Amino acid sequence: MGTKRLYYDEPALRQFDAQVLSCKPFTATASAPCHAQGAWAATLDQTAFYPTSGGQPNDLGKLGDADVLDVLDEGEEIVHVLDRPIPLGPVRGVIDWPRRFDHMQQHTGQHLLSAILQARFNLPTVSFHLGAAVSTIDLRGPEPDANLLEQAERAANEIIFENRLVAIRCGTAEELARLGVRKQVDRQGVLRAIQIQDVDLQPCGGTHVAATGEIGMLLIRRCAKIRQDWRVEFLCGARAERAARADRAVVRSAAESLKCADDDVSESVKRAAAEREALFKSLRSTTERLAEAEARLALQEIAPAENGTRIVARVLEGVEPVYLAKFATHIAQTAGTVALLARKECGHLAFAQHPSVGKDMSALLKNVLEKLGGKGGGTRDFARGGLSRVEDAQAAVELATSLFKE
Repeated sequence: MGTKRLYYDEPALRQFDAQVLSCKPFTATASAPCHAQGAWAATLDQTAFYPTSGGQPNDLGKLGDADVLDVLDEGEEIVHVLDRPIPLGPVRGVIDWPRRFDHMQQHTGQHLLSAILQARFNLPTVSFHLGAAVSTIDLRGPEPDANLLEQAERAANEIIFENRLVAIRCGTAEELARLGVRKQVDRQGVLRAIQIQDVDLQPCGGTHVAATGEIGMLLIRRCAKIRQDWRVEFLCGARAERAARADRAVVRSAAESLKCADDDVSESVKRAAAEREALFKSLRSTTERLAEAEARLALQEIAPAENGTRIVARVLEGVEPVYLAKFATHIAQTAGTVALLARKECGHLAFAQHPSVGKDMSALLKNVLEKLGGKGGGTRDFARGGLSRVEDAQAAVELATSLFKE
């Protein structure tokens, strides 16, 4: 006989009475996910709980005293996964209405958006996903640019504000095709379809609002390339409201930081980014010149060893991270020189040599890190890494100097 699906005809039903036909320990199968140990599976003669299907997640709520953890479509039967057993016989089911209504808003919004994108811009929807935070549709065709998406969003909201009727229609695939179904399906028998007045007709077993006004509003967030298709993220109803409020807070905060009007944030950000890039280039150039000058001074202060090698062994403090490598590189540009450097603030190491020295900086770094702990690597002439303990910076330079001289 199977489970009677009340949500097909009464998607706004929040509570219902039913008969519990079976309740047994839940057993995971290939088609059903695993749940916490101790879950139970119950079947009813009828239910208003929607199972995960067609891109729409399942409902949650309560059956008697039990929490509904999941709802599974097992062909003719709907299986309710519960946190505890319930007795056979009569039971009251209560739907988690905020969750259900949110799903209804997103799903009907998807039908509306997909219909507009296909009818006006020849971009058919090939898949739909209703996520916990955002919903997505995948479009097939040329890239929908920002202007196109804005037009589609505006058209969808105009229809939402007109509060057009959303009705349930039933008929065979042939009958629905004659009525102008958006996407034909290859199924036999009587099909259930959702009709948005003068906009869309689409076979669907999901739950939907009664009129477009209940969608609230629709907000397109972004579009990205996904394999051969274009994935559009969108929000409806309360989700769109929360996102708009969050966006507003971000703009207000940015305006305060940039000391400009809200409407000027975009241009101010562009100017700030350009100034930042210019300062970064200037700093990089200045750091390069400083490293080169200080490398010359360092080499002038150190007398060569008997074999002619000069070792610059230092723990640097108060310099930018990038300076360490640049300083080491400039030191090693002079024949017979070696740089064994560490940065005090982070424990980073940089070992470099002029090729004429003939040692192996990568092997030297490996030996130091094996004794003091850390990670790193490099080439024969240049190696860098990081100590496990920042406070070992001085010890690392002293150890490297000792090992090098050996």
